[in-house]
Amino acid sequence: MKWFSYRRIFLLGFGFFGISIIWSLYNAYIPIFLQDTFQMSKTITGFIMTIDNLFAVLLLPFLGALSDKTRTKIGRRKPYILIGAPSAALMFALIPLARRYENIALFMGVIVLMNFFMALFRSPVVAFMPDITPSEKRSQANGIINFMGGVGALLAYFGGKVLYDMNYAYPFIVGAAIMLLANLLVILFVPEPEEFRVPGEKIVIRKLIKETSKKSFRELKENLKDVFISQERSLLFILTSIFLWFIAFNSVETFFTSYAKYHLGIAESTGAFLMGVVSLSFMIFAIPAGFVGGRIGRKKTITGGLILVTLVMLTAYYLGETSKPSSSALTDPIVLRFMLLFFFGGVGWALINVNSLPMVVDMTTEEKLGGYTGLYYFFSQAANLVAPPLAGAFLDVIGYNTLLPFAAVFFILAAVTVQFVKRGDIKGKTEDVYELIPDMD
Repeated sequence: MKWFSYRRIFLLGFGFFGISIIWSLYNAYIPIFLQDTFQMSKTITGFIMTIDNLFAVLLLPFLGALSDKTRTKIGRRKPYILIGAPSAALMFALIPLARRYENIALFMGVIVLMNFFMALFRSPVVAFMPDITPSEKRSQANGIINFMGGVGALLAYFGGKVLYDMNYAYPFIVGAAIMLLANLLVILFVPEPEEFRVPGEKIVIRKLIKETSKKSFRELKENLKDVFISQERSLLFILTSIFLWFIAFNSVETFFTSYAKYHLGIAESTGAFLMGVVSLSFMIFAIPAGFVGGRIGRKKTITGGLILVTLVMLTAYYLGETSKPSSSALTDPIVLRFMLLFFFGGVGWALINVNSLPMVVDMTTEEKLGGYTGLYYFFSQAANLVAPPLAGAFLDVIGYNTLLPFAAVFFILAAVTVQFVKRGDIKGKTEDVYELIPDMD
């Protein structure tokens, strides 16, 4: 990989930047729309918020393998970005219009289409990183692209608050435009490896899909065999850990704006701002988290992150039960304490999230990177499929005060299971072979 470049990784990060903007706004405001406009219960809201995860579980392993097999003159990942990103942006921009008509069928139709198009290009974007990154650089590279994702979430939460307070439609329109421009940068300025760019080769889409659907689900079955049958259980335990910590994080991500509005008594935009503090610290510490993982080991780094986020959840729970903000102002003392806690929560999440995908892909061969990327997303999105309705049911039955302890329990379980992982750390130490910032060409 003589062409490896941190500069290219930063540019690839714009793909994650755009995706992060969309999901941050979606998770912050769609639950409020469902509960306020359509009078949905928290459990039903949770089920609706799993649509993206359902598409991810069903499609991402297939799409990862499909993009592995694709060959075009622009590469194997970019065609999916070219189709998926503009279509998803259009549907996302139409969400507030669908809400205005107060027609649940129209609203759900737009949401379903948006989620489908987002799934279409998410796995190829993620698999793009290991395509252009050697094993020993993947924690650092994942730190960079997660940094860019953090910037996107930060912009969504902080800028989204300002736009939302002006008009609830503005964050969706602006977010769609930014996502589209961000992925255009990836298309224009991040070349795929030459072996995947085959000029003039005619692609028979139907044949490719048919072949890949059989191959991808066969590979998924084989990969799942690796998970559950292999005598060496590291893959099982890392994927179980991923499943558990994504249940924890997604439950907070989905319902914290509702928790802020209905339990703390502050505006949903302020709740979204507090989630933006998580994104701010995640952004700041994403790159250092990758280098920490490269220095002391990914497993130790992830364990430290899990301990930190557990302490944050429990402390925030205590704060929310013993005191309430007097206003939605960002200068309110209780709001400021939540900001401080959530800043440390973002640090812990960076230590966890940045180092997890490299652990998974470093348990396989170069030929199966897309398939194992899909396997990673199969488990993480399966967790996100479980988390919203499960957390929503707890909120319906017991109340919003269960949200943060619910997350803490699953972070603790993940901290236990990750201790059984024995593989997935860096394969080699050859970083001096690669230029840190070579030319773009």
